[in-house]
Amino acid sequence: MKSTLYFLSFLLFPVLVHSQSLTISGTVIDGSMNEPLPGVNVFVKNTTNGTSTDFDGNFSISGVNPGDVLVFSYISFVTQEVQVNDNGPLRVTLMEDVAALDEVVVIGYGTQRKKEVTGAVAVVGAETIEDLNPTQVEQALQGQVAGVQVTASSGSPGSGSNIRIRGISTNGDNRPLILVDGNVIEDLSVLNPGDIESINVLKDATAGIYGVRAANGVVLVTTKTGRKNQELQFSYDAFGGIQQTSRRIPVLNATEYALLTNEAFAAGGQSNPFPNLQRLGVGTDWQDEVFQTAPIINHNLTISGGTKKSTFSFGAGFLTQDGIVGGNKSNFNRSTVRINFNSDLLDNLKLTANLLYTGTNRRTLPENGIGSVLFNALNNAPTFDVRDADGNFTISEGLGNEVINPLAQVENTFNSTKVDRISGKFGLNYSFLENFSVESSVQFNYAEVQGRTLVPTLFFGSGKVFNNTGRPFLSVNKDLFKDYTWDTFANYNKTFKEDHNFQATLGMSIFQTQGLFSGTNTGFFENEVRFADADINDTVDQLNGLQEAGLSGRFDERLLSYFTRIQYSYKGRYLFSGVLRRDGSTKFGPENKFGFFPSASAGWIVSEENFLNQSNTVNFFKLRGSYGILGNDRIRANSFRGVLDGEGTYVFNDQLVFGQAVGILPNPAIQWEQQKTLDIGLDLRLFNNAVDVTADYFVRTTDGLLLQPQVSGILGGNAPGTQVPFVNGGEVRNSGFEFAIGYNYAPSDDFSFGINYNATFLDNEVLAVNNEAGFLQAGSFGVGQEPPSRMEAGRPIGYFFGLETDGIFQNSAQVDAHASQLNAAPGDLRFVDQNGDGVIDSNDRVAIGNPIPATTMGLNLSINYKNLDFQAYTFASIGNDIVRNYERNQPLVNRSVYTIDRWTGAGTSTTEPRLTTGATSNALFSDYFVEDGSFARIQNAQIGYTFSDEVMDKFGADKVRVYVSGQNLYTFTKYRGYDPSASSGDPIGAGIDPGFYPVPRTFLLGINLKF
Repeated sequence: MKSTLYFLSFLLFPVLVHSQSLTISGTVIDGSMNEPLPGVNVFVKNTTNGTSTDFDGNFSISGVNPGDVLVFSYISFVTQEVQVNDNGPLRVTLMEDVAALDEVVVIGYGTQRKKEVTGAVAVVGAETIEDLNPTQVEQALQGQVAGVQVTASSGSPGSGSNIRIRGISTNGDNRPLILVDGNVIEDLSVLNPGDIESINVLKDATAGIYGVRAANGVVLVTTKTGRKNQELQFSYDAFGGIQQTSRRIPVLNATEYALLTNEAFAAGGQSNPFPNLQRLGVGTDWQDEVFQTAPIINHNLTISGGTKKSTFSFGAGFLTQDGIVGGNKSNFNRSTVRINFNSDLLDNLKLTANLLYTGTNRRTLPENGIGSVLFNALNNAPTFDVRDADGNFTISEGLGNEVINPLAQVENTFNSTKVDRISGKFGLNYSFLENFSVESSVQFNYAEVQGRTLVPTLFFGSGKVFNNTGRPFLSVNKDLFKDYTWDTFANYNKTFKEDHNFQATLGMSIFQTQGLFSGTNTGFFENEVRFADADINDTVDQLNGLQEAGLSGRFDERLLSYFTRIQYSYKGRYLFSGVLRRDGSTKFGPENKFGFFPSASAGWIVSEENFLNQSNTVNFFKLRGSYGILGNDRIRANSFRGVLDGEGTYVFNDQLVFGQAVGILPNPAIQWEQQKTLDIGLDLRLFNNAVDVTADYFVRTTDGLLLQPQVSGILGGNAPGTQVPFVNGGEVRNSGFEFAIGYNYAPSDDFSFGINYNATFLDNEVLAVNNEAGFLQAGSFGVGQEPPSRMEAGRPIGYFFGLETDGIFQNSAQVDAHASQLNAAPGDLRFVDQNGDGVIDSNDRVAIGNPIPATTMGLNLSINYKNLDFQAYTFASIGNDIVRNYERNQPLVNRSVYTIDRWTGAGTSTTEPRLTTGATSNALFSDYFVEDGSFARIQNAQIGYTFSDEVMDKFGADKVRVYVSGQNLYTFTKYRGYDPSASSGDPIGAGIDPGFYPVPRTFLLGINLKF
């Protein structure tokens, strides 16, 4: 009987168990957005029983037993497991898996898991850009990516920046290739940083998939898109604040100025210009008069969403920014509208479309160099008032031909530049035969640039070069630029026997850029006119130099390219990628029009090996290397053939007739610059992925540099309007080491801490300059002196070439014992006789400085505690020199305060020479004007507060965050100029400071809303 009961119980057990199964329902929420998450996979662990959430994030699953575990998974979110104890409704929150998002990076013509990337690729995400609040995208790269240096050409609103990836590789154009959603956009300033999802930087030979334009690296920008099955989501970000100058250069006040000027005149045997010093006092501080606090305001709105088959994103932004010099006279405003749309037209046919409009208006003042507003503020005499007794601006008499009243200059400067630009991309992707896909896209850019400048009748002082004593005149121009790119490529992706994955890409690309320069139309008014009312149609005696020269102003350049890439992976641990690109450019003659550029890379994921895959310390370890040859064609068009864009003078019937002649002398033999790039690197993650390390060693040699050599004048290279031909005649090598390490610590949900450090050690050396002189020179210093910068074998490109000093003559005996130095006297700089010929002259010039930093570093810190967050970003540049070139050598101009420590007698100074109006050699270019340009800067510090869910519910918002931030807070440097980070960006001539407009210190109050 008992055995019968056991048997019946065994038969009925499954029925009893089934009778206890549950139906579980609930909702899945996006933790970061606090909104329902559709399409989440829900299944019972270790079974096939599953379902997915609907459009409202709801789910219901039956056949669940008490004690079962439900698994919730969704792409790019952390998988979560929940044990079932009863049938009550569940509310499950999924968080974005940041690590998983970082795993996918954009590479040439596609994406790839970061784990499998074999090249040197760096990523800057939207969160970092949001923390930095840059007004221009380039600012988000400085200090964030090892090997990338960003310098500002000016701190004025709307000014451009120079991006250099792994040094300066050519004496020509060193800009990287920039693509936004696959579309070529040369100028990042047209982008609204709030529209950006991520920035990827390709730094090594793997950039070769983009061909000839990628020799200086590639910056890939991806803008924000929506998600499928996503309800309408709104995001609004805004900030406003003030800008101030980050620095002032100490100069003499009126009394100090008069005392030292009297001393200089007395030493020159002249009478004192200021016999009465008692009433001078402090005088006018022209920098105080010029600098001002300026406002900055920014608004960004993003709307995104998606259906089962489509996604869309709309963004609009507006930025307005006044200048810390001139205020509204140097205003910049930018309006942007962006639309992204993706749709699955069929299961195997996908549409991608995006459109970007940017409209900018900019007003500028003379910013850098002789004649700029700051140059005048530094050199104008403090004994002059801003205005005279009648309320008119004072006249700066006696200060040379260039120095004028800077306030009068600001008041009488009238100009504006308006740019309207529209960019877009439309593409289709078709998948077929399971492993094949083909994609074709058309990208385009169209821009109109309109400029207006009014010059009224002006008188700044006797002999001033800025005077206009004739009629007022208006100059206008309207230039058009357009380009398009057509890319078509096919992909094949197949995994064989589970271990072998093979991918192949084969494609072609056509690029054309065209433009029309209208030339500058200048017309004269009979009477004074306001800038707002000035119309070129109301002028007389109109001139257009371009039209008078008989030039069309048109240009048309084209590229035709074919490319293929093969990628292979064995067991996901042994990786290989090979690229071959064939580019043809209209910038070269028929014999050299096409070039072949191969590259290859390989990787080994060591952590997948048996001897390491069980390690508790090493979570991921990859070794990688790449080598390739890239081309560069960034030179002036038509250099291989003669073009009539020069000036010609001819004799007809015994009369001189002015016409046209060949401009740049042609050289049909010129060909591509070739860049040979080697990179060996590693990626390492340790201690449960808390520590992330990346290191790279690289060597990049550019051969066949396109340069213009010195040639005999008999060839006509020195005729008006002409230039010598381009030749392939130089070689430059950049080598170095990059290192980045990050640490993230999150012991609880309430607290997290992260710190990231990166450093780049760079050595730049010119290997050859194949011209008659053996060097090229450029840049400017003072007035009438030879260019101070050179490109020469054995030296870094653009190094400073001048006289070396050896202290100051303390007495006549030292002058007599020294080599012959023109006009030398006690108190003058003592130059070194390098060649020992007993005469100080130009043959004694040597290398006296290097504008290229040996090391650049970034240190970034983030701390989160409950609802508070804090970020700080710093950057450092070490080992570069800067030439001080903002001082005018005239008897009555003002001077910097260091002249107080001048030589006044034996033993009084060994660094600062005497003051005199007499002739000396002290103004010759020497290391006296070269200073250490190293600096460390607190680029950004921000503290924010995110309101709790209870508060957000009252506003109907998913996220409300307010913050305050400071940008360019403080710069630690020994350099005495305005800004050690500014640079012209020229390969030969950078590092010469003519009084760069400083990057402003900015304080912001902002808000982030999501609903």
